Amino acid sequence: MALKVKTAETKVVLVNLLICMVVFYTVYYVVLSVCFAVFKIKMLDGLAPFDFKTNPSWINPYYLVLVISLEITFFICGLLFALVVEEWVWDYAVTVTIIHIIITSVVMSEFPLMLHWWLALGSGVISMICGGQILAYCLFKDNFIYPILDDF
Repeated sequence: MALKVKTAETKVVLVNLLICMVVFYTVYYVVLSVCFAVFKIKMLDGLAPFDFKTNPSWINPYYLVLVISLEITFFICGLLFALVVEEWVWDYAVTVTIIHIIITSVVMSEFPLMLHWWLALGSGVISMICGGQILAYCLFKDNFIYPILDDF
């Protein structure tokens, strides 16, 4: 059994993924900039989206900026992904997150093993998927794709 994939469909998926990646990092840096300004942190670290090594402390403003910007970014991106990919938000959200983990590992030269970072990332992905899928359903419920489960 050969796998048959149309080139046009693959191009659409890759273009949508590229758009989602650009949206993700653009939103991330904008939210980081706003959070840095709100918390009055002097210097915006360009590697902040990839920083998992900062010690978790609720009194450390830099750590708060990292966590808050991560959560806000994921939620906003879920809503924006719904506009780009319609009902496939969950798929692109997971793919963008996996790519972000890979980029983070490359940038920081090690795989993230910090539990607090994984918890923040996990809750962010859940909010991205839930918010985006709900918005996609509300906007595109007339042409939403429902799986046919008659064969099960």
